[in-house]
Amino acid sequence: MEIRGRDFLRTGDFTAEELGLVLKRASQMKLAFKKKEPTEQYLADKSIAMLFQKPSTRTRLSFDVGISQLGGHPIYLNWGDLQLGRGETIHDTGKIFGCYVDGIIARVYRHADLEALAASSPVPVINALSDEFHPCQALSDCFTMIEKKGRLEGLKIAFVGDGGCNVSQSLAEAVLQLGGDMRIASPKKYSPREELASELRKLAKKGAALLITEDPFEAVKDADVIYTDVWVSMGTESEAEERVRALRPYQVNRDLLAVSAPDSIVMHCLPAHRGEEITHDVIDGPRSVVWEQAENRLHVQKSIMSLIL
Repeated sequence: MEIRGRDFLRTGDFTAEELGLVLKRASQMKLAFKKKEPTEQYLADKSIAMLFQKPSTRTRLSFDVGISQLGGHPIYLNWGDLQLGRGETIHDTGKIFGCYVDGIIARVYRHADLEALAASSPVPVINALSDEFHPCQALSDCFTMIEKKGRLEGLKIAFVGDGGCNVSQSLAEAVLQLGGDMRIASPKKYSPREELASELRKLAKKGAALLITEDPFEAVKDADVIYTDVWVSMGTESEAEERVRALRPYQVNRDLLAVSAPDSIVMHCLPAHRGEEITHDVIDGPRSVVWEQAENRLHVQKSIMSLIL
């Protein structure tokens, strides 16, 4: 399989076998990292632009460190500091980037802007988050599930909260492609769009199912993985009061955890608003794998970059 030179905007653009290739190399890279073995310099003499329109902690750190560990040169660029902030088109910016760098990591508000950047850029673009998808997070999460459960195929994964957010949508896409059952519990207003849900079902591996429900207990019943994210994402701050009120019944707490599988794990992509979407005792409890989940961003993103760039 050859994925070198391709854009990584969503997992649905890749086959399950290609995603498996990324996960296999990520496992090898993590093992080498833990053994403190020298990292193969896949990005030696390469410069990678990190174009960020939105704030970031884990994404920026993991990409910056990962590029450096692979021998590359990360260049952090704030969207507002470029001529983009003064009216230069995304099309022209993409062309210019291709003159100087070997790849682009982009974190943007609008997925359409990411697609426009990828269409104009002669070098690969990797999605570090858009309003619709967060594929690097989702693939890292699948990697964590496989580490903890030994497999993904046949697992029941429940996302509880804002089901129409980028994390939920990318998680559902990756999980279904790799053979897991995906359950999304959210108020109808915050559920995935019907057309996207239909698309996800078409991408699903044979035997994998997607359930969308308004009942968090239905979604979590016997689930192997319980996942949540913040209720108020970047760009939705004006809806904060309404969102918190509507999503309060979807808090991940001990009562909800009690109906899941006895050996279920809890995941959160962070940052967490403790006391809102998840309680202190759950995120710090024995079933939580959020810190290992955060670390795995480094290994999976290194794998993605090594194969594509």
